[in-house]
Amino acid sequence: MSDPAVPAVPAVPAAPAVRAVTVDGADLDALRADPSVTVVDLSAAQAAELADLRGPRVEPGTRWVHYPWRRAVLGLLDPDALRRLRLDRNRNKITDAEQARLGRLRIGVAGLSVGHSIAHTLALEGLCGRLRLADFDDVETSNLNRIPVGLFEVGVNKAVVAARRIAELDPDLDLEVWTAGVTPDGVDAFLEGLDVLVEEADSLDVKVLLRERARALGIPVLMATSDRGLVDVERFDLEPDRPLVHGLAGDLSVELLAGLEPRDKAPYVLRIVGAEHVSARAAASMVEVGTTLSTWPQLGGDVVLGAATVAAAVRRIGLGLDLPSGRTRVDLDEILVHPEATTGTDPTSGGVVEQPHPDPVLEAVRRAPSGGNVQPWHVERTPDELRLHLDRSRTTTMDVAFRGSHVALGAALFNARAAAAREGCLGRVTLFPDDAAPDLVATLRFASGTDPRLAAADVLARGTDRGAGRPRPLGVATRLALDEAAHAEGGRLHLLEPGEPMRAVGEAIAAADRVRYLTERLHREMVGELVEHGEPTGIDVASLGLSAADVATLAIVRRPEVMRTLADWDAGEALTEDTRRRIAASSALAVVTVDGSRPADFVRGGQAVEAVWVAAQEQGLAVHPTSPVFLYAVDPDDLRELSEPYAEDLGRLRRTFRAAVGLEDGESVALVLRLAHTDAPPVRSRRRPIEDVTLPR
Repeated sequence: MSDPAVPAVPAVPAAPAVRAVTVDGADLDALRADPSVTVVDLSAAQAAELADLRGPRVEPGTRWVHYPWRRAVLGLLDPDALRRLRLDRNRNKITDAEQARLGRLRIGVAGLSVGHSIAHTLALEGLCGRLRLADFDDVETSNLNRIPVGLFEVGVNKAVVAARRIAELDPDLDLEVWTAGVTPDGVDAFLEGLDVLVEEADSLDVKVLLRERARALGIPVLMATSDRGLVDVERFDLEPDRPLVHGLAGDLSVELLAGLEPRDKAPYVLRIVGAEHVSARAAASMVEVGTTLSTWPQLGGDVVLGAATVAAAVRRIGLGLDLPSGRTRVDLDEILVHPEATTGTDPTSGGVVEQPHPDPVLEAVRRAPSGGNVQPWHVERTPDELRLHLDRSRTTTMDVAFRGSHVALGAALFNARAAAAREGCLGRVTLFPDDAAPDLVATLRFASGTDPRLAAADVLARGTDRGAGRPRPLGVATRLALDEAAHAEGGRLHLLEPGEPMRAVGEAIAAADRVRYLTERLHREMVGELVEHGEPTGIDVASLGLSAADVATLAIVRRPEVMRTLADWDAGEALTEDTRRRIAASSALAVVTVDGSRPADFVRGGQAVEAVWVAAQEQGLAVHPTSPVFLYAVDPDDLRELSEPYAEDLGRLRRTFRAAVGLEDGESVALVLRLAHTDAPPVRSRRRPIEDVTLPR
């Protein structure tokens, strides 16, 4: 839904040429004499047709009706006879008594794009005696996929076009046209005397304004959203305290909206449309709006379906039949595939403080970082030794040959060494001490030793800050501190500050993120990493540094069928924007590397990563690990394993990345850290209890 500015012109009923006018005498003679006016007498044919009808008899009279915009005069039956003839085929789906009752309804339709078909359907079925139509916008050619009018109406006000089309169907229907739309000054006048409001406005402000006043006046509200047959019913006539839009948008109000920028309104719009329930193609299109699409797409058939559903709801309200408030979907795609399906309904209506482990070495291991916070290790602790084992069950597709897991185990080993140094029990470290046990990654002997550099590393304060930050020069002292931290652990540091290399790396990482979204297995694993409410394994959504709009969009991004649709379209460029924006807002990218690609090399790389991470925080920097899909791929087979459809793209992006960073042959990347200046404290995700990862003695 778009959110155009509300016109400032006060809304007053306008009177363009929309009414059909009965003429006789001198006026009729003048029209007959005008060669530019077409005169057609339908009354005789209508009278004959009326005479053939079964049921109650009506004695017809005749009259002449002038349509000024058509420059035409028609000879027609009188109003009662014409209504009897025109609505005869409604019987007995609507009885004569019901038709008379419905014919007295006063209905307002605000928004005449989707609303055009609804208003016309209400008139078509004779479900109202008065229609009040409001829209300030004119018909554009791009509207003609869903507004059933022709090119001759382009440039004409939408409410006028709808009213004229209805008048050509029923010249006796009482029509009011508000060409200024609904405004705060005119909302009460627009709603005055209505029995039902059909709300199809584009503007979120107008949607809320109409509902607030309709609730105050006890007027039921209907809304069709042209995707999966969604229709909302809000019975403010029966529930005067009912929250707006079923409470989906919280305490949304006109006053709240007045202080929001358009982007800040997006979360409310997404909650109202139910982003997690819209069709895959509509959700994928939401992602593309602003890149490959100009605005929210709609199909004419979906609009017509919504009109039919709203008409059914009006009949039930008008006849006093049961129609509760709520949200209903008449999903034709679902029904056609699963004929037993009818309709579906959508729902309408913190953190845990962790206690540290008493063993400082085990607690330090527990707090080490890992991809997706999966903690891919088992720990053995004896009085003499700490053993770190690879847990092969905690891996993902991106963890090619367990290289990412070995980086995580290196970080855990660094933390254990730092804690042992602080406790004065630091001894010898051995990597892969037993050839017969390849999953025994490292052992740390306990002895009477320390290391001032390690003892000073505050590994328990390490955390992730995924916020955007503000780019600022790092300074010579900071660059030296980071470089020394990497070299002390046997790694290298490539520090990219704002400029062309950092931009090129950012573009490669962002493009690789698109592959991650569009490759089904990678997307499933990525979504599986996201947890809520402080669950101990995974990345807490609350730690992502997302705006309210981003959080609302996440419901779409997490849906696999949406990503499949984008992949089918070869679309999804908008999926890269968040990564691109975050990197552009960074002070630097720290690419931590090691020589070689053996498991032991990646363990060393993990120690270097953790050392750089801790040092960066000590320098006042926010740190966010960034893992492009190709991070742990070293050959074409690895790339095909990651994503067969995008293997060539990943290879090209990997080459771009390595060239921009300036990597040498044989140099492997352990991790990329995004460094930023921010005032936000780092977020430390919850961890599994150490007992869950400790092997029994």
